[in-house]
Amino acid sequence: MQDVKGAPKPHTAIVDLGYRGMEVPGVEIIHRGRIRSLSAKARRLLKRRQAVEPVIGHLKDDCGLRRNWLKGSEGDVLHPVLCAAGYNLRWLMRAVVRLGLKALLVLCVLVGMLGWVVSGNAASPLGGRFGAGN
Repeated sequence: MQDVKGAPKPHTAIVDLGYRGMEVPGVEIIHRGRIRSLSAKARRLLKRRQAVEPVIGHLKDDCGLRRNWLKGSEGDVLHPVLCAAGYNLRWLMRAVVRLGLKALLVLCVLVGMLGWVVSGNAASPLGGRFGAGN
């Protein structure tokens, strides 16, 4: 593991079998090679990693995550985010086609509500017209 100044230090690493036998001071290594000796929490974390791996494979093959075409360190940071956004948009469009336009309307309402909550207007959902202070 690299030492990067100011970076948080991990307490747990969920890895593949290539890390079997590795020891890192202060880090618990979890891999499927010793599944019987794992706690319930460690098993849940391992299953979560195993659920994410196919998605990363699709991102690499279908969304162009294997090659970064963007320049500089900003491109290195931005490229996986854009690949994941494209993956999510494809997933969303398949859901809209499957469920019809009602799902799109519900999604628009949910996104609007999320924007309203994030903007800080949580105290008055109707713009203050019918609030308790009026």
